[in-house]
Order: sequence, then C-alpha cells, then structure tokens
Amino acid sequence: MSEYQYYEFLALDRPLTTAEQAEIRALSTRARITATSFTNEYHWGDFRGSPDELMRRYYDAHLYLANWGTHRVMFRLPRTLLDPEVAEQYCVDPQVSLSATGDHVILDMTSEDESGYWEEDLDGSLSAIVGARSELAAGDMRPLYLAWLSGFGTWERDGDAFDDEDEDEDDFEDEDEGEDDFEDDDEDEDDFEDEDEGEDIVEPPVPAGLGSLTAAQRALADFLRVDADLLDVAAEGSPALSTVKAGDPHALAAHIAGLPASEKDRLLGLVAADQATRARMELLRGFRPQPGSQPLSQPRRTVAELLDAAAARRGQREQQAAAQRAAEHARREQQRAEARRDRLDELARDPEAAWAEAERLISTRAPAQYDAAVDLLKGLHDLAQRPGEQSQEFGRRYAALREAHSRKPSLISRLDRAGLTGV
Repeated sequence: MSEYQYYEFLALDRPLTTAEQAEIRALSTRARITATSFTNEYHWGDFRGSPDELMRRYYDAHLYLANWGTHRVMFRLPRTLLDPEVAEQYCVDPQVSLSATGDHVILDMTSEDESGYWEEDLDGSLSAIVGARSELAAGDMRPLYLAWLSGFGTWERDGDAFDDEDEDEDDFEDEDEGEDDFEDDDEDEDDFEDEDEGEDIVEPPVPAGLGSLTAAQRALADFLRVDADLLDVAAEGSPALSTVKAGDPHALAAHIAGLPASEKDRLLGLVAADQATRARMELLRGFRPQPGSQPLSQPRRTVAELLDAAAARRGQREQQAAAQRAAEHARREQQRAEARRDRLDELARDPEAAWAEAERLISTRAPAQYDAAVDLLKGLHDLAQRPGEQSQEFGRRYAALREAHSRKPSLISRLDRAGLTGV
C-alpha cells in the first residue's frame, strides 16, 4: 500500500493575516491555504512544518490521518473557556494530552490502529468534528470524556491476569537468572502493573448527555474509534441534559440582560476585532454550569469496571446476534424444505412427463438445458425415496438413461456433481 497522509488546519477565532499566510506557504508550496484554512495530502514525503507549532501560533483546530492507522485531532481554546485543571482530569498518556500557551489551552487527541484497516472517505472530517470545539468552549465536557474513553478503550483487559500472578511469579523463578531474563521479567512486571492500574484508575467527572451525543460529538467519537459498547456503558452513569438550552431566546435574553456593562463591552470588542466566534462561545459559556460545579449523581467507576461491563455487553450482544442468525437460518431451511416438498408433490402427479422432459432437455445438447435436466432427475430421485415409491424402478430407468448418454461427458459430469452417480 502506498503512503498517504492528510493534514487540515482551521483558523476559527481569528483569520490569518496576509503575512501569516505567507509564513505558512513557506512550509508547503502545494497546500491549499486561505485566511481560515490549510489542507494538504501527501502520497510521498512529509509535511515540513510542526502541527504543534502551527496550533500554538496560528490555528484553532487540526486533523491528521495516515493510512497506517493514525488519527489525530487538536483543539486550541482560550484559557478563559477551558480550565487546564479541569481538562487535565481527562488526559490519558499518550493518547490524550494538554499543553498551554500564554492565552490558550491546546487539547491533543490521538487514536492508533495497527490492524491495517483503512477508511477511504475521512478527508474533510474536521468539518464534521470541529463543532465539538465550540461545545467544549461552552462548557460541554462530553468531547473530553469521549477522548478519555478512546484512550482507555485501547486497553486489552485480561480477566485472568490478576488471578494468575502467583503462577507467573513461579514461571519467573524457573527461568534462567541471566541479565536478559531479568530484563524480560521487569517488562512483564510492568505489564502487570499496567493491568493492576486499571483496577484503581477512576473515571473523570461524567458529563450529562452521553446517551444523546450531538452530530459533532458522534463524529469525534467515530474518528477516535470509541468502542460503541464502552460508550453505552459509560452513558449509563451520565445524567440527562438540562432542559434549558442556549437556543432558548427568552433565557438568552435574560442572560445577556444580566451581564455587566463592562462584560458586554468586552464581548463587543471581540466581535469588532473579527473574533465573533470567540465572543459567541464566551457568551454561551454562561448558559452551562461550570464543569465540576454539579454534584455527581452516582459513584465514579474504575477503568476495569467500565471495560469489564463493556466486554459483558459485547458478549451479550454477540450471543443475541448469533441466536438471531440461527433463527434466520432455521427459517430459511424450513422454507427450502417446504419448497422441496411442494416440488416433489408436483412431480408425483405426473412422473412420466418429468422423465420425458428430462430426455427432451438432454437432446438439445445445450449446457443450460443439461442443468435443467439434472435438476429434474434429482427431483425424481428424491421422489423415489419417499415411502411407498418404487426406488428400484427409478434406479433402472436412470441407469438406462445414463448409459444412453454416456458419450456426453458434460452431462455425465453434471450428474456426478449432483450426487447421481451409481444410483
């Protein structure tokens, strides 16, 4: 498979100046660059710039994908809209990380898949995902929780690993005491520590509405390969969304009316400075409770509990699917049996006509007619197996027909494949 990489950046809060666009152009002469976007794809070579640096200096959202399985998406938000201490609770090293500049917080989310599966139609996915940034800026923590789920969803939890520690320690004692063996033991012990850690790691605050994701959040979950069963389990601990929404004109008017004059002036200043998107996000932020300000509706779960519950749900779903497939198979078999019985009943009404038709079809010497003749003969054979029918009579007549047409190898081959050999 040839190499493929796709880069996309968006400037949302402030368009790039002409000078800034020229700085970006120096990094890539082939990219499509505007005041608000950068897109390029590579089938060989690599991008000379640093996505981290471009996010720090110019852009507010970034998407990267490669055909070897890497999916990466980054959001940059003003510090006033995303508290680093709150966001840090959702980080998972190395899949979900956080960095900060003087004015911004940059969220970096990555999903790796080494299975070799390649999605062909992910170009432009940033347009579907980027709405999650505005939601996050407005205080909706669901995008962060989805990233956290993606990070821990890659863990492969071995249910026996914790029970067999003593056996594994015995195995270590039986190994040679060479330096390399001790190094291997250390690696295995690290693996156990990682597994044990899943017993203790507790999920971050669970945001409301995990069971009713927005379109942008669903696109983000798909891009980060969030396991559907794991998401369903996580949603069981998520309260319903508040009935008060930012789109309510009366609530919005009341909220704006209650803002201090200095705050209104500041927001209008952002709009005048071509930062209307940021002004809107900050305005709507007041519509949602601050993250962590609401009491938890139920105890937080550990990573191990979430993964085990997801595995149980997956097993139950697969069992249900297997039962449905078995029922569907039985239904089709019954339909085939009924159709076969009806066909044999029809042949039984005039078997002589069926023998004559078989002879006529064979006499045409056409391969397609041979198939029809074989089908008729197979039906006559099955009819002869019914109680009260003369199976010996069928055997005699079939042997005579086969002998009469023994010099037709194509016909004989078809008869043999149908199981009508020495009947």
